[in-house]
Amino acid sequence: MLDQLETGAWELRERGEGGAVHNLCLDNGRKLIQLRHRGVACTQVVVDDKPNEVTVQYTCKGRGYGRTRVRRESNGLVQIDSQGIENGLPFSFSAEGRKVGACGK
Repeated sequence: MLDQLETGAWELRERGEGGAVHNLCLDNGRKLIQLRHRGVACTQVVVDDKPNEVTVQYTCKGRGYGRTRVRRESNGLVQIDSQGIENGLPFSFSAEGRKVGACGK
């Protein structure tokens, strides 16, 4: 399912009051799994894989772990829920991801 998402510039808008907005150049939908452990080598296990939703649990040795659910509404719009431990502290967030254009140079 993640391989079907459109590539390009995406905006991730966290839900809730004062929710942060993050911009990311998405060349592969699998990058949405480890948003809090970006660029860290982690082992991943697919917990649930449906046509429009995937849940992945990952462990980053010495750096923490997480569990992320990505639900696809279209190939340019997803809902993300993630929680886990990063640098010894818990995190939990929900966000909407939307393709907003092409990646800048």
